[in-house]
Amino acid sequence: MKKEEYISDEMVVKRVNAAVKIELEKNKALGIPVVLYDREKQVIYREDEDGTRTEVGKRLRKGRYSEQVSQKA
Repeated sequence: MKKEEYISDEMVVKRVNAAVKIELEKNKALGIPVVLYDREKQVIYREDEDGTRTEVGKRLRKGRYSEQVSQKA
């Protein structure tokens, strides 16, 4: 392939975001619950097709891998 035929990273990201958005809409239409992550609160939610959210879990803060290894030693 020639260099001109490749798509840019920006286009790949746009296509992935569009595919995820379509899949989420499809799951809502089929009545499949969707799992969402709130980055600010660091909480995982399950959202049903009627819009109700239930908290599933919270993100655990474990630190960096190098910090975990030094604590075990």
